[in-house]
Amino acid sequence: MIAPISRPEVARRQAELFHAPSVQAARELIGWTLTVDGVGGRIVETEAYHYSDPASHSFPGPTQRNAVMFGPPGAIYVYRSYGIHWCMNLVCGDEPGSAVLLRALEPTAGLDLMIARRGLDDPRRLCSGPGRLCQALGVTGEHNGLKVTEPPFELTPGLSVEVAVGPRIGITKAADVPWRFGERGSRYLSKPFPKIIPADSGEG
Repeated sequence: MIAPISRPEVARRQAELFHAPSVQAARELIGWTLTVDGVGGRIVETEAYHYSDPASHSFPGPTQRNAVMFGPPGAIYVYRSYGIHWCMNLVCGDEPGSAVLLRALEPTAGLDLMIARRGLDDPRRLCSGPGRLCQALGVTGEHNGLKVTEPPFELTPGLSVEVAVGPRIGITKAADVPWRFGERGSRYLSKPFPKIIPADSGEG
């Protein structure tokens, strides 16, 4: 049986994660557990975004919409995608304007509530995509700017897993940049990884 991680150790690892560059944080988040009011699971897929990245909301500079991305690391940045779906990001890095998009979770807590919110009972589809993830966890624009270290959020480190790396999904700018990360072999990804890229790919 694996011993629980102490609170000081959790806080230390969270601080390291929040101050890491977005690409490093996106990779390291794979295997961590995120819950919102006790509902959530293991993070199995992420994407990194950087202020110098033309695909990032922060690329044009600070606006009313993206203001949270230019705030302190550890904040949650929530936005509407195509005016329909909420998407949740974790602000990170010592330079303002970087964040990690949470793309998929493996549901482990509060499945009944997730099923009710999503209107389906296939666990593989409950959180397999950023919009589905937010719907299942009940995340909306009201959560924008909140700290992931404070209620209703809880973020805890997990065991190391083998990570697959590939191009990001659903963007037209910088679409070939390998800043999408996922747990290799997971059944809960939003989409399979079409090709394997070495996991040490940097920000470039």
